[in-house]
This record gives sequence, C-alpha cells and structure tokens, in this order.
Amino acid sequence: MEGEIRIRPNDPALIPIAEKVFAGERLTFEDGVTLFSSFDLLTIGQLADEVNRRLNGGKYVYFNQNRHINPTNICAFHCNFCSFRRDPGDPDAYIWSPEEIVERIRPTVTDEVTEFHIVGGLHPEYGFDYYVNVLRALRDAFPWVQLKAFTAVEIDFFSQMTGLSHEEVLKRLIDAGLDTMPGGGAEIFHPDIRRRICPEKADADTWLAVHRTAHTLGLRTNATMLYGHIEGIEHRVDHLVRLRELQDETGGFQTFIPLRYHPENNQLGKRATWTTAHDTLKTIAVSRLMLDNFPHIKAYWVMLTPPIAQLALHFGADDIDGTIVEERIYHEAGATTERQLDRLDLIRLVRSAGKIPVERDSLYRILRVYDRPLEEIEAEIIARRKRRIMEQARQRRLRAQIQA
Repeated sequence: MEGEIRIRPNDPALIPIAEKVFAGERLTFEDGVTLFSSFDLLTIGQLADEVNRRLNGGKYVYFNQNRHINPTNICAFHCNFCSFRRDPGDPDAYIWSPEEIVERIRPTVTDEVTEFHIVGGLHPEYGFDYYVNVLRALRDAFPWVQLKAFTAVEIDFFSQMTGLSHEEVLKRLIDAGLDTMPGGGAEIFHPDIRRRICPEKADADTWLAVHRTAHTLGLRTNATMLYGHIEGIEHRVDHLVRLRELQDETGGFQTFIPLRYHPENNQLGKRATWTTAHDTLKTIAVSRLMLDNFPHIKAYWVMLTPPIAQLALHFGADDIDGTIVEERIYHEAGATTERQLDRLDLIRLVRSAGKIPVERDSLYRILRVYDRPLEEIEAEIIARRKRRIMEQARQRRLRAQIQA
C-alpha cells in the first residue's frame, strides 16, 4: 500500500522520517540533523535502500573503465587537508607536458576505456593554455574516451588567471574536448568550516555558480562532500541542502560522491582522525535520503575500501566508480587500497553483494549488463584479455622489425 511504513525504526525519532520517505515527501534540514544524530544505522540504511529502489530499481550497480590523470602536483593553494600538493622545487614536485601525459598513459589505455578523470594542482606559473592543450592532446590521441576534467575550483582559478568569465573558460574547454566535470573542490560549503580548511579556495557560492554555468552550457557534472574531519552534522546537512537546491534549479548533477577524509600527511590530520565505517555508511545513506533529486550516489571504493563500498550498496549507493588506474591524490593522504581494480574485480565485488554490475560511460549510458552466470563472464573477459595481450605483443614485434 502506497505510503505505508514497511520499516519500523528502533529509534522513535526516525518514525516521522520513515513516514515521509514512504509517502514520497521531501526531508527537511531538521530531518537531516535527526538522521545524522541517530544511532539506528540499519533503519537509516533500509530507508536509503528503499529510496534507491524507487529511483533506480535497486538491482543495478554502475561502474566504468576509467583512468585518473593528475597533470601536476604543484599548487598555488594550501588547503590543510591536502596531502597531494607540492611547492615548485620540492624534490617530488612534478608537472607533465601534454605530450608526456599521452605517452605516460598510452600503455594502460585500451579501446574499452571510456573516461579520463583529470584533476590536479593549480600551477602558479603555467597559463590556461597548458590545461587547454592537455585536453586537446588527449582528445587527439584517444578520440573515443570521454574527458571528465577540472573541478569548479580549477575553473575559477583559470578565470582569475585569464580575466575570462566562468562561461568563457568553460566554452574554451568544451571546444578543446571537455565532456563532463567532476565534483571535487566542494569540501564543506559552510563558511565557518571552509575558512578553516581551505581559505584560499573558491567559496561555496562560487563553486555552485560554476556548476550552474556548466549546466546552462549543457555539461553534466558531479558533486562531492568531504566529511569526517572538523565539520559538524549541521554543516553536512547544510551542504546537502544547498546541492539539492541547485539541482532543483538546473537538474545538471548526475552523481553525488561523499568523500571520506584521510588524515595522513596533511596539517588537518593533527586535529582530525580517521572516521568510522559506521559514519561512512550513515553518510552515504543520509545523502541518498536528502538528495531526492540526484540520480546516483557513489561509494568511491578507493577512499572507502572495497568491503565498505560493497556494504554501501545496501545503504543507498548504486555506483562504485571505476577501474581508476594510478590514483594519486588520496593515496598520498593514507589510502591503503589498490591504485586500481580491473573490470573483473569490480564485477565480482558487485555480484558478491547480490547486485547486477552495469558498465556505463561518463553520462550513465549503459554499455553492458553483466547478468549472466559469473563463470561465463569471467571466461569471456579472460579470453578477451588474452587476445589483447597477444595483439599487443604482435604489434611490438612489428615495430621492432620496422626499426631493425
């Protein structure tokens, strides 16, 4: 029966919220605070799972074959939660030219890779043309791969460098090959927290304005929230509500990704520590409940670990990101996960959670549904991998013969 509560909370404070969820009503700021304050984790997870079933069917879990590219770790900003940035002249500082990026990643890019995720430092000396040329070089070398590049903070930095408006910057990047935008740089919107963790970075209104402009230009984008450091639950809820309001206005967000704070090798880690799996699962579930107009919630396995990401698939998440390859930013902050998982690893992870793996592109267009027996899927992927390795070996022999 529509509107009937099918989940009985152990926490009485959640009963009115459960009634709203099953009636299809929007939750308020106060509801969000109540959810984060409650220790009835299983009820919160069940409610989020119910919303995911309503929005997405509850069976499919999305992933893609992607590769992360961080062109430089040199950055003009000094966010105190960041373990990735370096100053020019530091022993491990680097910047790769567009040509170096192409040659560096070429061995790992097959015709089945569908996305490059491109973010990095804000180099104080390299101009906007460098970033434009990175996109052009990748588009020319790998024309079939979608380019998901540059956070709203990077877009604002480019605008400050050039004197161009956000719209003009985005148009130039689109002309160079930009397909979608990641959601990084959002951190926590509330000014009391933002000025303590990233005072130099674009503020919340600017971050939201960049995404509003991107949506107006037809770009689909993602959104994030960095949680588990010095913020309070009211700051998290404020963040979610502001994202929801912009989505009401534009409808341009595809996915929300809660980013678990990693405290190693950064200044903020002196005042904060690792958050718990309990808090992670609750944050994902509350995000699904509050962001009723976001199509997808992502459990980013690199930050969560694959086992917690797997659990999150029953707490409202319906995406686990992708194969990734050479993730650098969060590993600098203490991530102990693998730098990549191959497609078969992701399929096994999703199937063992009782869900159906679905391979997608950057725009959530379905490429393959892996609903056949796992043994058949494994045999097919392994056979395809062997054929690709043999072909690569053949091409190397041909090149060697030509050079000889």
